[in-house]
Amino acid sequence: MVDLSHKPLIEGEKVVLRPFKDEDFPYIEECLKDPEVLKLTGSSSDFDRESILKWYSTRNEQTDRLDLAIVDKSQGILVGEVVVNLYDENSHSMNFRILIGPRGRNRGLGTEATKHIIDYVFKSTTLNQLTLSVFDFNPRAKYIYEKVGFEIESIDENDLEFEGKWIDSINMKLTRENWINREKHAY
Repeated sequence: MVDLSHKPLIEGEKVVLRPFKDEDFPYIEECLKDPEVLKLTGSSSDFDRESILKWYSTRNEQTDRLDLAIVDKSQGILVGEVVVNLYDENSHSMNFRILIGPRGRNRGLGTEATKHIIDYVFKSTTLNQLTLSVFDFNPRAKYIYEKVGFEIESIDENDLEFEGKWIDSINMKLTRENWINREKHAY
């Protein structure tokens, strides 16, 4: 098991990753109701405000996962979240996911947040790898994941039905070894 009880404050050039605060809720609600977020995450538009508020109010207490708000430094507000969860004992790995709402798109915030959380995980834990899944109709996210070192591991065909079409889910992983090699060549 990996102890993720410490919730860091990670400051980048454009973003700050930090634990959730009560004042974040209107912004996370906006993100979770956004049609593009719903599409790209394969989520439903059912939204129980009370249960969502309760969910986010407990994120900072979790010891087996890391949920951090992505704050756009230029606006000073939450524009998304990064999550590391679902520990797999066999591979000593965890899942990574990111969500960027409408106020945070197309400015490199997601790319920077992804790099920072990956660096934090590999520098602060003993995890062997991070895994993720991305739907095939999200080439922008797939490009960013590949850019930071994730590699395609497998494809789950016809994993999501969206507007009458079946969409594949691409499973990717980033190993500690590949992350170390990318760090060495980054300078």
